[in-house]
Amino acid sequence: MPRHERWKIILILVILIASVLAVYPPGEKIKLGLDLKGGVHILLQAKGTPDNPITGDSIERLIAVLRNRIDQYGVAEPVIQREGGDRVVVELPGLDDPEAAIELIGKTAMLEFRPVVDVTPAIPREPERQNYDTDEEYQSALKRWQEYRDQSLSLEEELRVRSQSDPSFTVARGEDDRIYLLGPAEVTGKHLTDARVAFDNLGRPVVTLKFNKEGTDLFDELSRENIDKQVAILLDGVVISAPVVQERISAGEAQISGRFTTDEAQRLAIMLRAGALPVTVEILETRSIGPTLGADSIRSGVKAGLIGAALIFIFMIVYYSAMGLVADISLVMTILLLLAGLASFKATLTLPGIAGIILTIGMAVDGNILIYERIKEELRSGKTVMASIDTGFRKAFITIIDANLTTLFAAVFLFYYGTGPIRGFAVTLSIGILASVFCAVFVTRVLLRILISKRQKLLFPASKERS
Repeated sequence: MPRHERWKIILILVILIASVLAVYPPGEKIKLGLDLKGGVHILLQAKGTPDNPITGDSIERLIAVLRNRIDQYGVAEPVIQREGGDRVVVELPGLDDPEAAIELIGKTAMLEFRPVVDVTPAIPREPERQNYDTDEEYQSALKRWQEYRDQSLSLEEELRVRSQSDPSFTVARGEDDRIYLLGPAEVTGKHLTDARVAFDNLGRPVVTLKFNKEGTDLFDELSRENIDKQVAILLDGVVISAPVVQERISAGEAQISGRFTTDEAQRLAIMLRAGALPVTVEILETRSIGPTLGADSIRSGVKAGLIGAALIFIFMIVYYSAMGLVADISLVMTILLLLAGLASFKATLTLPGIAGIILTIGMAVDGNILIYERIKEELRSGKTVMASIDTGFRKAFITIIDANLTTLFAAVFLFYYGTGPIRGFAVTLSIGILASVFCAVFVTRVLLRILISKRQKLLFPASKERS
């Protein structure tokens, strides 16, 4: 075997082994789309205000922020597209926690730091009869609780009146149901450069914040003017925490601590990094798609693909004898390369993607048929087998490239302008085209040239090698 043929065989084997490693195990390496794996379908409607009306630009910015949040959340191949003038469709395949996704994309995530002017006391839990020995003790405790509650409600009303008299003040409710009278927002989410999850000295999750130059200066001034006073941290108008400033903070960093889990802290950090939604949104519809439909789709798609591939394999062997067997081997490698490409690029396989695989099988065998017919023409003209193979591949190459290149351009346009399943089809088709061309013009040729010296009569029973 010539050295250059030996290197070609080694190259094919390396590619084959790498493809197997990239695909195995397929259940973990091949990501399935919403139509196959299930997931969440959410329909959002943007809500405008007189000060912030709904425009085409605000919807585009809304989509950009949603995509940024979802990409950081780690959802593969989400579908985020506009529907009508003020609606956005979000599809998240393979999501295990729909409520977390709704919280992630539904919150405005407006972060503010405001000095606390006044606050109502925390109202304790209402007394329960089983905690007291006698009715007299219970009634006495209940009376004290009601008086305390009335005082708190009275102070709440007073704070609301004060906020109306001074436009720089605002009233906000805390997660502990206390009412806060707050000063103007000194630092906001627009001053953030980063937000990450960390843990305090007790192991509780917190969100650490970093500010830009302007935010660092403003936060320094805010902390300096409020030493031994509370500064409230608000998210979407709700006070998450209101720590007491112990000392001046000039490092441009802050920390949000609250009653949230690690997952909740992670979602909060994502929302803060991605930025606030430009408009508020209302969730009109939430629909979970179970894996049962996906399993049925996979079975139907795989069954159709196997039947189609089997018919092609049988046809090639019956019509082209041993040459057909070589084409079938090349076709198997094409499918393996396609799956390896999907796994390597972390592309998502959808039901239209399965259709793209089936279409690739047909296109791949079409290239082999073109080559074989050219080889037969050269053999009929009296050329040797080796010369016929070289000439047949050379003549068919231009036709194969031309046909596949035009299809590849169409797939690129489908990916660029399409959305959702259309993109999945375009990705599968594009990878399949590249794999089929490589296998048709390189793998098939190498296999034929290697086998021809030993199996010439089997491959070309009607031909005779001429010197």
